[in-house]
Amino acid sequence: MTRGRSAALLTGALVVGLTLSGCGSVVEGTSTAALPSDRPADLGELERLLVSEVPSGLPRLPDHEVQPPAGAKRPEDVAGYSTDPARELAVLADYGYRFGWERFWGRGGGPMTGVFVDQFERRAGARKYAGDLAVNKAELVGRALSEDPPDLPANCRELTVAEPVPEAELGEPAAFAWCWHGVFSVAVTAVGPTVDDALAEVSSVMGRQLAQLPPG
Repeated sequence: MTRGRSAALLTGALVVGLTLSGCGSVVEGTSTAALPSDRPADLGELERLLVSEVPSGLPRLPDHEVQPPAGAKRPEDVAGYSTDPARELAVLADYGYRFGWERFWGRGGGPMTGVFVDQFERRAGARKYAGDLAVNKAELVGRALSEDPPDLPANCRELTVAEPVPEAELGEPAAFAWCWHGVFSVAVTAVGPTVDDALAEVSSVMGRQLAQLPPG
């Protein structure tokens, strides 16, 4: 199953075109002296922390049936979305990107929900990555971000798109949220059928996903 352009715009892990004003700032801030025992050490452990269902009841899309495939994401996989993979690998290294996982639910070309969890070496990298993704998506669709919205936990940004945005090839109502949680960046996205439905889905899924992650 191909995600299609509307669904492709949901890809929270996409870093293509990220413009960093001083990449070195990503590695600054409080770091963790040792790897906590409850922090995922590999992709298999991260996968087990992802939500397995969504409140809308949409069926899970097998990772291999989604194009490009969902599932495990290593730096080279994320960089592969770009027209300049070498540059994107350097950007990801500045963030301290370790690995990630993405998962989709949906039916054909209708409503779809996506969850993207990415793990970093340091909290500062997760925070900047989530923030940069949010700003880039807001610029792409020409809508304003909501900072720390009341329907989400702290350290989150939210974006809703009620009307089609042809220039961004987004033709259905959609909601997006990006949060940072310790060394994790979490993005949850949903398409239609109404913006209120999409927002309710995003808010609920984000709360569940953050609750399943260790403090980081």
